[in-house]
Amino acid sequence: MGQVFLLLTLLLVSDLVRPASGSENQRLFSIAVDRAQHLHLLAQKMFNDFEGNLSTEDRRQMNKIFLQDFCNSDSIISPVDKHETQKSSVQKLLHISFRLVESWEYPSQTLSSSLTLSRFSEIPLKLTDLKIGIDTILRGTQDGIPSLEDNEAQQLPPYENYYQNLGGDDNIRRSYELLACFKKDMHKVETYLTVAKCRRSLEANCTL
Repeated sequence: MGQVFLLLTLLLVSDLVRPASGSENQRLFSIAVDRAQHLHLLAQKMFNDFEGNLSTEDRRQMNKIFLQDFCNSDSIISPVDKHETQKSSVQKLLHISFRLVESWEYPSQTLSSSLTLSRFSEIPLKLTDLKIGIDTILRGTQDGIPSLEDNEAQQLPPYENYYQNLGGDDNIRRSYELLACFKKDMHKVETYLTVAKCRRSLEANCTL
């Protein structure tokens, strides 16, 4: 599987060496949206599987104490609702999507060795692949402007508090929070890329 994703990544990067036509740009958008949808569905399944293994009482406590507004990636300024999302420029939506994807590259690599979150092992390459794709699209929509890989030096704190040696209930709570935040962020990325793709295609109706 890793070789397949590496090949897809190399094919996508090859588009950097030539300007993308309108049809090529839409093709790249379609690929990015498909990959974001896949990550969102995977995040949803991982969260549901984890939650399904909790006792009724643990599930009730997790739902009670967890506030999704406290995800690490909330420091990335993004649209607050559907109306603001639809008003945002294509470039802004792409930039936010890039930063959200980037914010999960390190956590996904670290968590891949966790027994509880073993399904994270297939996530890092998918995230890197999507990040490269978004960067490729940005190169095609910003004439003469450096890509995010060249220009974005700031990085988010890598969920450092989640890597302490915890026990029992703390591990369950941290894992629950991390999976919930991952699901939330991948939903954002899917939404932003879908709107950006629609706006770029000049469709009349891009409502969510």
